[in-house]
Amino acid sequence: MKSIYKILFLFIIVAVCGGCKKEFEENFKNPNQAETVPPNLLLNGILFDMYEAPFSGSERWNQYTAANYFYYATNNYDWTGASLDYTTLKNVVKMEEEANRLGGAVAKPYLALAKFFKAYYFVKMSLKVGDLPMTDALKGFANLTPKYDNQKDIFKQSLTWLEESNNDLSALIVAGNKELKGDIYLKNDLAAWQKVVNTFRLRTLINLSTKADDADLQVKQQFAAVLGNPTKYPVMESMADNLQFVYNESFNKYPNNKDNFGNDALRYNMAGTYLNTLSSLKDPRAYMVAEPARGIAEANGYAITDYRNFIGAPTGEDQGVMLDKVQKGLYSLIGRYRYYSGYTAENTFIIAYPELCFIKAEGINRGWATGDAESWYKKGIQASISFYGIKDGVNVVTFLKKDGKLGEFENFNVNFSFESDYYSQAAVKYAGNTADGLKQILTQKYLAYFRNSGFEAYYQYRRTGVPTFDIGPGVGNSNRIPKRFQYPNIERTTNGENLKQALLRQYNGIDDINLAPWIVKP
Repeated sequence: MKSIYKILFLFIIVAVCGGCKKEFEENFKNPNQAETVPPNLLLNGILFDMYEAPFSGSERWNQYTAANYFYYATNNYDWTGASLDYTTLKNVVKMEEEANRLGGAVAKPYLALAKFFKAYYFVKMSLKVGDLPMTDALKGFANLTPKYDNQKDIFKQSLTWLEESNNDLSALIVAGNKELKGDIYLKNDLAAWQKVVNTFRLRTLINLSTKADDADLQVKQQFAAVLGNPTKYPVMESMADNLQFVYNESFNKYPNNKDNFGNDALRYNMAGTYLNTLSSLKDPRAYMVAEPARGIAEANGYAITDYRNFIGAPTGEDQGVMLDKVQKGLYSLIGRYRYYSGYTAENTFIIAYPELCFIKAEGINRGWATGDAESWYKKGIQASISFYGIKDGVNVVTFLKKDGKLGEFENFNVNFSFESDYYSQAAVKYAGNTADGLKQILTQKYLAYFRNSGFEAYYQYRRTGVPTFDIGPGVGNSNRIPKRFQYPNIERTTNGENLKQALLRQYNGIDDINLAPWIVKP
């Protein structure tokens, strides 16, 4: 009998407390705390997370610049756990949820772009490590130990999302949908976003060049379909279509700016893989991004604008040796007029027109589609050169005076003709749809990636071997350029069994940065 009374008493207590909780929640809601998040606010953060800043580890690992002072950074490739983007992807899912809550025409542009963002971030992450949780990854508390999808399936699903995103955007553009808000890059223009989606699809396909004959992926067929139907698959047509991060003087300053001139300007110099290629081609971009090595000019009596003065350090060189040569004026510093005299320097590309031109040229060179590879190769070079303000005629180049302070600059006139001074050189003029021609395309694409597009320059090197990256004691990792990043340590503690299976499937059970992921295995 006592047991019955105890049970009845507990039931009453639970019922009363439940009612109290409900009454409390109804009567004490915080009117200043939002219970829902508009999809445009989520979009804003998702877009910002696409930005990858220059003057970073990726820039040194792409062998564009090099650190000469150990206290600030090294040039080592001793890679550990990759930085992944699952938090951003959770926001993409939340954006979908909030868009569906609103429903109707308001929801549709966010749902169309969500497919693109899923493809973009999963491709970006997979390129770093290989297999990843994808199918089960974004289910929250419903699955805290998601299985790993293999890299091939990640790319296959991503290409499907890109096709669907393009189709959805086409329908919205025809319907005149104007509901997108929160776009920090393209002013809520769905037609501009459709070009980005299809340009990124071509980037994804070219990254699969080692798997071009895979019957499931249909890489060559998809590439040809996009190039062959610009009405259905519009892509970028000029520099005006670039997806890029724009800096300003009050906030979002360029990473190199006059506020950090004294701290950084002498600690980092140009890397030889990049600058020595420019100078060997007598490429005027060298004048815009670097300073002459004055010790070289003085020792040899060269004019200050002689290309022989533009010398980058080998990334693999010992840092102590590199610093000594910098102090003796034997290596070029980064262009201090361009990068330290103000706060905005130049826009940072996320996905851009010059890259697209070279992707088209590469695909045509490889026989994936019909077209004029040389025309796209030339357009890519011209677009990249024009980005630095270089035009046919007389160009003014500006260097910091010798031993000068910030603001003490001197100007020099340089004559430039694209056709006669640059393109007519045997090393630049397109060698046709041959292996040599392909190497030229890849070299120029590498030059155009300078300070842009995150790790794309490294991924090209890993995929093609172009350009040849420098090695030596300065790169660490037993003088090797790695093939991938390790998985984040948190995966070992929270999803260890699934990670173990993924490592066994890909890398003989070892999380080794020197083992190649599926995407670049022959």
